[in-house]
Amino acid sequence: MFRSIPTITKNLLIINVLAFLATLVLEQRGIDLTAWGGLHFFMASRFQLYQFITYQFLHGGFQHLFFNMFALWMFGGVIEQVWGPRKFLFYYLMCGVAAGLCQEAAQYLYFLSEGMGNYNTAEIAPYLNRWVTIGASGAVYGILLAFGMTFPNNQIFLFPIPVPIKAKWFVMGYAAIELFSALSSPGDGVAHVAHLGGMLFGFLLIRYWQKHPGSDYDLQSGRMFFDRMKNNFERRNGWQKPKQEPRSASKQADMEYNARKRRNQEEIDRILDKIRKSGYDSLTKEEKQRLFEASREQ
Repeated sequence: MFRSIPTITKNLLIINVLAFLATLVLEQRGIDLTAWGGLHFFMASRFQLYQFITYQFLHGGFQHLFFNMFALWMFGGVIEQVWGPRKFLFYYLMCGVAAGLCQEAAQYLYFLSEGMGNYNTAEIAPYLNRWVTIGASGAVYGILLAFGMTFPNNQIFLFPIPVPIKAKWFVMGYAAIELFSALSSPGDGVAHVAHLGGMLFGFLLIRYWQKHPGSDYDLQSGRMFFDRMKNNFERRNGWQKPKQEPRSASKQADMEYNARKRRNQEEIDRILDKIRKSGYDSLTKEEKQRLFEASREQ
């Protein structure tokens, strides 16, 4: 089962679990990993830019880790299979960074509203250093948003709701809950603004990819991705043209290659169109396997 998880999703799961175990082990030796890798308030003395990345791999407890990793496994693997590893990793990390920026902005507004600007920075430094954000939730919420936009009509069973709901309503419901929580419970210790920030950035990024299909990370056509994928597949199966051959034979080989390339592209386009119209679950086992194997060649 673990082998079937796409490469990036699997590695993210492993890194998060190892970071959690390292936190527990180092804590027994008096070393606080969160103080180093957690995202501090930008005006605190412990703040470092690298924390926008490292905070995404630290968690405050087993329950925090479990639910984030469960969502990453459940939804991230599917998105990686469709997008490919490079695009998926870029999206995941950038949603986490955006979530961190939104949390920093929320903390700064609180800083101003409490009149802390009137105090000497050295006097409140110990207090500011306690403002630490950790967890992959911002990136995971971006993944949930991506799943809802990519497979809006897929049915999801969500405990304790007894009936399946469409992915788009599932995502909208989560966003509404986070917005309500951010407004009604700002001091509950949960970074609701970060969650919303990850979703908002994910929405903007996906919309950008949709409107700019020629960009490096293209959601709609994926031409560059699938061209590279087909080339790797053809090389692996010995479909390369001979190095030296007569001109007429070379021309014939080019025609065959182009025809084969068109057929492969048509097949990929058909699978993607089927996903957009009917969802990922509508694919046959062979179609899912083809898409999965092709994505790993990215």
